[in-house]
Amino acid sequence: MLSHKQLFLLNTAQTSDSPKMLEIERSEGLYLYSPGGKKYLDLISGFAVSNVGHRHPKVVQAIKDQVDRYLHLTVYGEFIQAPQVQFAKKLISVLPPPFSSVYFVNSGAEATEGALKLAKRFTNRSEIIAFKNSYHGSTHGALSVMGNEHYKQAYRPLLPDIRFLDFNKTEQLSQITEHTAAVIMESIQGEAGIRVPEEDYMKALRKRCTETGTLLILDEIQSGFGRTGRMFAFEHFGVIPDILLLAKGMGGGMPMGAFIASKEVMDVLKENPILGHITTFGGHPVSCAAGLATLEVLLDEQLYNQVAEKEVLFRELLKHPMIQEIRGKGLMLSMELGSFEMVEKVSKYCLEKGLIIDWFLHCETAMRIAPPLIIDELAIRFACETICEALDHCA
Repeated sequence: MLSHKQLFLLNTAQTSDSPKMLEIERSEGLYLYSPGGKKYLDLISGFAVSNVGHRHPKVVQAIKDQVDRYLHLTVYGEFIQAPQVQFAKKLISVLPPPFSSVYFVNSGAEATEGALKLAKRFTNRSEIIAFKNSYHGSTHGALSVMGNEHYKQAYRPLLPDIRFLDFNKTEQLSQITEHTAAVIMESIQGEAGIRVPEEDYMKALRKRCTETGTLLILDEIQSGFGRTGRMFAFEHFGVIPDILLLAKGMGGGMPMGAFIASKEVMDVLKENPILGHITTFGGHPVSCAAGLATLEVLLDEQLYNQVAEKEVLFRELLKHPMIQEIRGKGLMLSMELGSFEMVEKVSKYCLEKGLIIDWFLHCETAMRIAPPLIIDELAIRFACETICEALDHCA
């Protein structure tokens, strides 16, 4: 009989020639466990997904309760389903005006696709402005606004009328004009190796979009749900977008995404033509039940209010001559090592020692630090000691 490892390579589509090949039997809180019982501290939260930890009891219970009621009923937007209604209401309650309408989808890439269509439909314009080194998903529309030509060149032609700006370059904002449907931007760039915008830049961007009637789409797929020390990262900069993209940490481990806008903006999808955006599984009742429970955990346990002091501890403990810089905000951090060779060596060493860490799509010289928000001091100290030990070993 073939092993799981053999079947994984034989029957499961691969995304690279060098998968980690780590088999996991169960997860709990901060940790993943192999079939042999080895424990791994997850320092990347399944890539910014498990913000409240793996299998949070309240999330698991919400999933079980909903499974006992119903699963998929029909395509999104036709039946009144309590998990969707309750989750949308709770989301709107933690967002500022004019946010009032939530469109649930299955992932961050789908949220991007929906938002691009919405902006074009609302403005009757075609030009989209994005940013160099950005990442918004891997579907064709999302790929079109990705700011890395290396990952796009094999799939052209992509969407037309896309323009790219440099992050934090205020002088380039004049390229946003009355022909621009939307500017799409990560509130904090993730796959670029964690790049935080300047507050003045964000305010100038918001002002320029308002002046030109351009919709500002902020992507909080990685940075949302408490990861930066606020519920949403845009709160750090004193601006409010027109459309907000959410996913990853939204579902507590279940597939879930959304794009959110005012009702005035969102309602254009209802007509000319009707069904302007449709999805079969978007807003799946089990995912929405999990999402509501996740949001309630974040609020009730005030997890985002503990993030800043945990960031300080990481920065204090990660002092090593080989660490060139630590970038980011809250528990959305990157550790710059200067070369992919060192990043790969450190990652492999850490994995052997029971610590899961990784790098970035557009920045292979830095390591990602994005643990579950429930991480405690003991786990932070173990993680930092292991990383510093790895740096000593790999030097």
